Amino acid sequence: MKIVRIALSQINPTVGDIDGNALKICSYIKRAKEQDARMVVFPELAITGYPPEDLLLKPHFINDNLDALDAIRQETGNITAVVGFVNKRDNSIYNAAAIFQNTKLVGIYHKRFLPNYGVFDEYRYFKAGKESPVHFIEGITVGVNICEDIWYPEGPVKGQAAAGAEIILNINASPYHMGKAYLREKMVSERASANKVLIAYLNTVGGQDELVFDGGSLITDKTGETIVKARQFEEELIIADIPFEDSRQSGKKYLSPWFSSEEEEVYKALILGTRDYVNKNGFKHVVVGLSGGIDSALVSAIAVDAIGKDNVTGLFMPSLYTSKESKEDSYEFAANLGIKISEVPITNIFETYRENLKAEFKGLSEDITEENLQARIRGNILMALSNKFGWLVLTTGNKSEMSVGYATLYGDMAGGFAVIKDVPKTLVYELSRWKNSAEGRALIPERILSKEPSAELKPGQKDIDTLPPYPVLDPILKAYVEDDKSFEDILSLGCGTGCTQEVIQKIIQMIDRSEYKRRQSPPGIKITPRAFGRDRRFPITNRYRSY
Repeated sequence: MKIVRIALSQINPTVGDIDGNALKICSYIKRAKEQDARMVVFPELAITGYPPEDLLLKPHFINDNLDALDAIRQETGNITAVVGFVNKRDNSIYNAAAIFQNTKLVGIYHKRFLPNYGVFDEYRYFKAGKESPVHFIEGITVGVNICEDIWYPEGPVKGQAAAGAEIILNINASPYHMGKAYLREKMVSERASANKVLIAYLNTVGGQDELVFDGGSLITDKTGETIVKARQFEEELIIADIPFEDSRQSGKKYLSPWFSSEEEEVYKALILGTRDYVNKNGFKHVVVGLSGGIDSALVSAIAVDAIGKDNVTGLFMPSLYTSKESKEDSYEFAANLGIKISEVPITNIFETYRENLKAEFKGLSEDITEENLQARIRGNILMALSNKFGWLVLTTGNKSEMSVGYATLYGDMAGGFAVIKDVPKTLVYELSRWKNSAEGRALIPERILSKEPSAELKPGQKDIDTLPPYPVLDPILKAYVEDDKSFEDILSLGCGTGCTQEVIQKIIQMIDRSEYKRRQSPPGIKITPRAFGRDRRFPITNRYRSY
């Protein structure tokens, strides 16, 4: 039996930081050598970061990536390395993997299946490869392929296994959504068992704008059993001694458990996405508008876990409609978190607006205009702090609100990063309760969790004055936004008590009318299979209706 020590480098590259990414790759090569690994593997487009988008249209960017690849080659020494990069051939570029052995380039693989759905847009940039070679490395036959290639039963894995590959090294930049880790492990197991070949599935980790890459790299044996499993949402060098020539690989070398609940997994994804957005964009401090509500509480808790309590400020901006309970809850929660809280009342500013608009609005009763004025005053104050101190404003709108436009453009939508933009309101509650349970205390005060949601922009206002209860709303949103169900589909499927024909029609109308708002909202972390923005792209000017 031959045993080969393989190192999987589950790293967090930064898009466009070619020099920094190359340095990180070289440091992981050194670490792999120190642990006597014979092969070290890096993720898809590790040199450029993923997705580089229109940076790929810049010829000098491609050349800089090739220069970095050559510098990495010189550092490999006596270890075999597989590195994701952008290759250039004639007038085309390829999503590629370089294979180095003894500082020599012994092979280049070009990704054959280019994803062009959801968040992916690879047809825009890359030409598809045509070959699926195998290589004799460290005494074994190895097949290398990239990300999407492994998802097709008749794809490169089948051809490489038929050509004698004993192990497939599949390098990835596979973004996270709820349930994705299970789907990947199931798929890799099926490919391994169907082709009687070991598979090392290496995924990148880190946040990139709206996307989070969750790692979760793994190795399966020829029967499809997982024998190595890496952590999610963390950088890690996974060292595995892989025996060959057995029909079944025995002995689990390294099994790191993934999260025990969906809430924990999503919360960790939100932490990573927030941390990397803040740090990779050069911010040191964030500010959150605290309202005494659950959304701002959850966003603040995530921010503290992402960048530390000393780097988070809460801003409480009461109006004449703000309840005493909201103030008490905001201050109690800020104390629980250990963050600084400042207070800037908006009542006088709001009265000045009303006074100055009195002539224009003469004879007209107050309506949503005055409600939105308050939200926009708060947005201005938050952005003033951002300008003055260089802080990043984290907005607090959730997916339920963004779906139906229950948010004020240039008001509570004003900011730099929308942490829970893709988190439905019902999940906001679940995550908040999970966080309290994980803390072993009421970090988020119980009254915040139990009180009726309200924007507090007019006397006695409640969310249910405008929207159905969130347990009724969220299933409609999932069906229409994520599953592309029509009005008739949703009506026939049903969505619980209170989900009438009139309610469904009203919600669909609100979603359709709010596209212009969503187009102007800040980026936020994708955690569902279909998020607004990169995933779901609808025209603003659109007369099609399904009801």
